Amino acid sequence: MSWYAYPLAWAENDALRQAARRWQRRGLLTAAQQVAIEAAYPMGYERPILFLRVGLFIASLFGIGSLAGMAGTLTGFDVSPILYSILIIIGCLVGLELVIKNFRHYRSGLDNALLYCALLAWGFLVAYGLRDVLSDSLGNPALWLWLLPVLLVLLAALLRYADPIVAAATFVIALSLLANGLLQSSAGRLLLPFAVLAASGALLLALRRLPARADYFYYRSAGLVLRTLGLATLYLAGNYLVVREGNAELLGGGSPSAEIPLAFLFWAFTAGIPLLYIMLGLRRHDRLLLSMGLLALAFSLFTLRTYHSLLPPAVASAIGGALLLAVALAALRYLRTPRHGLTAAADEDAEPHFKLETLLTAQTAHAPAAPEAGFQFGGGHSGGGGAEGQF
Repeated sequence: MSWYAYPLAWAENDALRQAARRWQRRGLLTAAQQVAIEAAYPMGYERPILFLRVGLFIASLFGIGSLAGMAGTLTGFDVSPILYSILIIIGCLVGLELVIKNFRHYRSGLDNALLYCALLAWGFLVAYGLRDVLSDSLGNPALWLWLLPVLLVLLAALLRYADPIVAAATFVIALSLLANGLLQSSAGRLLLPFAVLAASGALLLALRRLPARADYFYYRSAGLVLRTLGLATLYLAGNYLVVREGNAELLGGGSPSAEIPLAFLFWAFTAGIPLLYIMLGLRRHDRLLLSMGLLALAFSLFTLRTYHSLLPPAVASAIGGALLLAVALAALRYLRTPRHGLTAAADEDAEPHFKLETLLTAQTAHAPAAPEAGFQFGGGHSGGGGAEGQF
């Protein structure tokens, strides 16, 4: 029995077909070459258009809820919530495996709804068993009893189904478990920002190995979600405003918040991490890094404005907006002609790269070769622009 719920070829073929359509729109492939590629790599699974997927997902949730309500009505709601949750988990997982294997659904909305319902039922089941000791506080000493079994099941679901939403939930629960453990002591509270920094950095380093794996395409969307969240938490854990106000909240609130130890270090993180993201994004032609760097830079300016106000808010906003507009216009003008591997042209309008076109023409004139693990269709670390050296 394979550990993967879906055949690996589905994810590989899906990535290749999307890249072929994108390349055809940009003139890198002829229509005949695109048809040949899609014939060589058939879908092999059921996935309706986005509108129908959303409708199928909502309808599936209503269907599962109706079945659960009907079962409760037939039993007079005398069944224990524990048994009720177990039945929902078993029913959803059996149904999920059947729609994948027998009806070949691949993230069609139906399989997503069954997976999420099973995981929610598991979370409820564990919470119900611990209802006498749990509270809504992250510092509750007993909270790890709920977080740990939920995290283990989420990890198993992530490895088997590679779902992006499950990946995000796994990330949040893992960070919550880390915070819950550290908040049990005063030393742990002081180390919490550094622990989150270290955990986020370790996650980002681990994800750099993902493109070299044979199952890269299977986990690509989940990996992108984890990378985005890792970059966000790496910055926020070192941001002065987040650390200072979070520390004040943990100590019982109160305004204005007190100064924090090692403030200079967090100011350095606040200023340095966005610049590091932007520099690495430009050097590696990584759109995600560049976007996260610009967002982090904006939040850093907001942080500076919060504690060191030099101008009234309206004046500061007007000057800042004018400055950013001037920089954006200058960058667009400078990059109108591609320089240093960068261009201001939209991804779909960028001039096709001659060498890539020649390569693709040669490849599609014969039987297409299977994609190699680690090759990102569309280029760039963000799976978008950058393969031909341009954004």
